[in-house]
Amino acid sequence: MAKSLLPPASALLLTSFLLLLTACAPLPASPTPTPTGTPAPTETPTLTPVWFPPTDTPTPPATAESLPTPDQRPGIGAVLYTDDFGAPGGWPLFKSTRGNVALGLNELTLTVLEPRGYISTVNSDLLFADFYLEVTANASLCSGLDEYGLLIRVASPADFYRFSLSCDGQTRVDRLYRGVASSPQPWTFSSAVPSAAPSTSRLAVWASGQEIRFFINDIYQFTITDPLLGSGGIGFFARSAGDTAVTINFSDLVVRMLR
Repeated sequence: MAKSLLPPASALLLTSFLLLLTACAPLPASPTPTPTGTPAPTETPTLTPVWFPPTDTPTPPATAESLPTPDQRPGIGAVLYTDDFGAPGGWPLFKSTRGNVALGLNELTLTVLEPRGYISTVNSDLLFADFYLEVTANASLCSGLDEYGLLIRVASPADFYRFSLSCDGQTRVDRLYRGVASSPQPWTFSSAVPSAAPSTSRLAVWASGQEIRFFINDIYQFTITDPLLGSGGIGFFARSAGDTAVTINFSDLVVRMLR
């Protein structure tokens, strides 16, 4: 067995020296990690608003044939009756504290004197079922809801239709049947109705069976359909809605047949 050439003390010293060299030796370099960079964020494109989006050019539609306005007064025929109000001709005339019905110069004048009074005159000799009627109404004194107009298909003092114009620009149709009043056409404002006096309007009624159409100054207003009164006389009326007098003049009455 080989023996150490160094004495024990020298061997111990050498061993300690070698251990010290080993501790002081530099450590092997660690491998440099490959950086894992965070990928740059992908930008979301910003939408630019389109204020005037393009549109396809439309193909022009085929030109439609214009249709005529339906005739609201069909079948007007020969004249049945005319009146220039130069003579009474069956119109009851009177004078009272309530008011007057009198003949003027080619006109029939209704004057209401009594506050909230009502007067009318009916020519019961003129009996019509289907007809077309026109008359001129001149409101020489009236205001507000004072009203005036036509009575048609008057079967009795308690049975008739009443076509009214008010002095504030409205129109309506009332029905009196067996003394009970109703309004098939309630008050409605119309640009065809004068809203002040003095004023002149041409009133017209087209009546065929249950259907009755109403016109003012050649402008269609409305239609009522009612089976209760099929024929009767014609007349005129005026009413004061307040304390002031009302004067209405009627002229140039024409009644035509319907074919």
